[in-house]
Amino acid sequence: DVLRRRPGAPGLDRVDVVQPLLWAVMVSLAEVWRAHGVTPSAVIGHSQGEIAAAVFAGAISLAEGAALVALRAKALTQVAGQGRMVAVALPADRAEEYLAPYPGRISLALVNGPGSAVVSGEPDALAELTARLTEDGVRSQWLPFDYAAHSPQMEAVRTSVTTALEAVAT
Repeated sequence: DVLRRRPGAPGLDRVDVVQPLLWAVMVSLAEVWRAHGVTPSAVIGHSQGEIAAAVFAGAISLAEGAALVALRAKALTQVAGQGRMVAVALPADRAEEYLAPYPGRISLALVNGPGSAVVSGEPDALAELTARLTEDGVRSQWLPFDYAAHSPQMEAVRTSVTTALEAVAT
């Protein structure tokens, strides 16, 4: 219903909707590859992609992965509205140089490639940072999420997520 945007379906702007949906697409694509004879010798992922990789590798079952990603996404609703993320067209080391004036307020969240990183943290600090990046001719783009994934703000959901992991492990 969400993918087809049926009336009454929740929107993709909700973390508890988009994360399980993205995970399901990742797992589905991996199964399509497997059906066509693609058998990787290793799999990796980040964020909910780690959970998809664990399912594909056989480390956890499909049901365990689905439960884990849903519980993780639900936990993230606890921090919704408190942070943001911005993609920056910089290598990680250069991105970190820009973060120096914002200790504890913004952190390097993801390294997507040699010239692409994501920073996350407090919205006001990110607004200052993006203005500075623009002045310096560095491309940046706000991501459509209202939480600071992969940042110290995630400490607030640590217990919820680790409890979810324990439930899957037993």
